[in-house]
Amino acid sequence: MFIDRVVIQVAAGTGGSGASSFRREKFVPKGGPDGGDGGRGGSVFVRADPNLATLLDYRYHTRWVAERGQHGKGKNMSGKSSDDVYLPVPAGTEVRDAETGEILGELVTAGQTLLVAKGGRGGRGNQHFATPTHQSPREWEPGEEGEHRKLELVLKLIADVGLLGEPNAGKSTLLSVISAARPKIADYPFTTLEPHLGVVGLSDHRSFVVADIPGIIEGAHEGKGLGLRFLQHVERTRMLAVLVPIDSPDPQATYDLLRKEAAAYSKELAAKPHVVVLTKSDLRTTDDARRTSVRTEAGAPMVEISAVAKQGIPELLELLWKMLKSTPH
Repeated sequence: MFIDRVVIQVAAGTGGSGASSFRREKFVPKGGPDGGDGGRGGSVFVRADPNLATLLDYRYHTRWVAERGQHGKGKNMSGKSSDDVYLPVPAGTEVRDAETGEILGELVTAGQTLLVAKGGRGGRGNQHFATPTHQSPREWEPGEEGEHRKLELVLKLIADVGLLGEPNAGKSTLLSVISAARPKIADYPFTTLEPHLGVVGLSDHRSFVVADIPGIIEGAHEGKGLGLRFLQHVERTRMLAVLVPIDSPDPQATYDLLRKEAAAYSKELAAKPHVVVLTKSDLRTTDDARRTSVRTEAGAPMVEISAVAKQGIPELLELLWKMLKSTPH
C-alpha cells in the first residue's frame, strides 16, 4: 500500500528536575549543597531513510514520545539524559506543522535529519544557588517541558522525469517498457491508483528515474479525479513528459488541458521543461494524419511512439537524456 500523507503527534521528553541535597561526610562538619542537575529530555528528529518508499508505518503508529531525563541526585550527580528518537521517512518527505501549516523542512538526501521537537533542559540542583551570604540553599529547578507537536508528513517522490497524461494515455505501458517497473495496466480509466517509479537504463552506464502518476482530468487542481493528490509527486521532477494519445479526439485540446492543470496547480511545475510524447502510434489511421500535429509551448520537442510496438522508444529515451543533461538538478 502506498501512503504519501500522514498526520502524527510527537512529544519530546521533559527534562529531569534538579536535586536539593547537602553533603554529609565524616569529619566534615559543615558540608555544602551538593544537589545534582537533572538530565535533558530526549528530542524527536525525522531522518531520511533510503530503504523506505512509503509512509505506511505512520498510518498505524501515530504518536511518538521521547523519554524524560532522570532527576538529579546528591553528591553532585547529574541525572542521565534520555536518548533522542529518530523517525525514519523516505527521501523526499516534507514536514509541516499540522496546526499552523508552517513548513518545518524537507528531507531530500539519505541520512538528512530534521529536529521537530526539542527535549526539555534539565533543572539545576541546589549546588548552583550557593552564595557567600546564602550558603545552605534549598532551591532547585524543575526540568523544562519538552515540545509537543502535531506534524503532517507529505511524501513527494524524487524522480528525473514525470509522466503527465490523462487516464489511459499509455503512461503505465510506457513505464513498463522502458524500465523494470510493473504498474497495473488495463483498458479502463484510473488503473493507476498510486505513483510508480522506474529506473531507465541506457548504454554507457547512463540511467535516470521516471515517475508515473495517476491520470489527470479537467479540474484536477481543484481535487477532481486523483490528480490533485498525486500532482505533488511531479513537483520534484526535473522535467515532464506530457503524453498525448494519437487516437485522442482532439490532441491539441488534450495537450492544452494538461498544461493548464499543471499551471493551475503550481507555476513552478508548469515552468519545468517538457517534451510532448504522442503515444499509441500503432493505432494511427489515415484520418489521424491530419490531426496529430500539436502546437507546443516554449518550443517543446515532440516525439511519436508506440510502447506496445516499441516504436520510437530509443529516440524518446535519448531525447529525455539529452534534455536532462541540460537541466539543472
